[in-house]
Amino acid sequence: MSLFFENMCDPTQYPMTESLDWRRITHLVLINLFVGGMVGIERTVLPLLAEVEFGIASKTAVLAFIATFGITKAAVNFFAGTLSERVGRKRLLVAGWLTGIPVPLILIWAPSWSWVLFANILLGVNQALTWSMTVVMKVDLATPKTFGLVIGWNEFAGYTGMAATAALTGVLATSFGLRSAPFVLGIAIALIGLSLALAAEDTKPPANQVAGARTISMGEALARGTWTDRRLASASLAGLVTNLKDGALWGLLPLLLAARGLSVAQVGLIVGTYPLIWAGSQLVFGPLSDRVGRRILIWSGLVTQGLGVSLFTVSDSLPAYMIAALIVGTGTGMVYPVLLAFVSDNSATHWRASALGVYRLWRDSGYAVGALGAGFIADQIGVDGALSVTAVCVLAACALFSLGSQNTHS
Repeated sequence: MSLFFENMCDPTQYPMTESLDWRRITHLVLINLFVGGMVGIERTVLPLLAEVEFGIASKTAVLAFIATFGITKAAVNFFAGTLSERVGRKRLLVAGWLTGIPVPLILIWAPSWSWVLFANILLGVNQALTWSMTVVMKVDLATPKTFGLVIGWNEFAGYTGMAATAALTGVLATSFGLRSAPFVLGIAIALIGLSLALAAEDTKPPANQVAGARTISMGEALARGTWTDRRLASASLAGLVTNLKDGALWGLLPLLLAARGLSVAQVGLIVGTYPLIWAGSQLVFGPLSDRVGRRILIWSGLVTQGLGVSLFTVSDSLPAYMIAALIVGTGTGMVYPVLLAFVSDNSATHWRASALGVYRLWRDSGYAVGALGAGFIADQIGVDGALSVTAVCVLAACALFSLGSQNTHS
């Protein structure tokens, strides 16, 4: 399989890929396929389950599971980068999978919505540790001129897994009901992911790039990624708004589509198409950013996301919803690997894992902001209104990113 990845990289365009350890990179790509699959088991079914089985009418209460997930994931992201520099990447990767194993079991047997919220705390820890470590470990194995390439493959795998399980759980729910069957899939995903993590080889930053370098505290890393370094702060904002949008769509899109008469299988198709396009487009935009620069793709991706979310609110047919999903997925694919590469460009090797942790702290805080904000607005003015406000927030972030960023790679 590693030969497949090597052959996908044109040596005339990427001569530096010949020195990459494609065997280890491929193994990490495969792990992230299952990481994405874990969160995908919730994307279609859980918002519908809240209303149908638990009788929750408030959109804010329904979307609380996303906020719980996002807050947990964001907090653990912050510590994961620095902690991995002390205890090693692989230990955290394995710990993340161990934390994820109970999640599908709780979702199958949860007697109340509070148990679902608890499951999403565990899922947040699982996703923070496993996804963070697959990113950091690939960056350890890459060079600055291939950050976009290897991160693009990582994110492609994760969101392909998410898309596949989101669509498959829709089919399972249609055939066997919203409870149990869709989450049994998660048990297999967790066990396979743990097995792959145990077989992975640990990584470290290149020794010649960290020798004698001054370490920085977590507080200093947080300050740089939040306000003192305008480039890193602008990336944090762009990441936060991107996941604000995703948190709103995750919780509200299934409800919007079901209310407009689509079947659970059709909802799963649309909800799965969005991350599938998101996944595939990262194979284009990650490597492309290594050649044309990060900034133009991030700005264009934010605009595209905003337009796609707006289209969901005015669509009234399955083809139109599919087009909206394609547009939003493309826009998200433009920014996701490129923002990670942008942060990697603007942080030194000896504290890059911490910088990525801070960025992922703010990015994944967007889940909580988007879920709670969109849920509250939906309770006041409806789901369409909440998604319209979400689109405006994404478009407004374009101007703020432009003010704070500057191109970092060409």
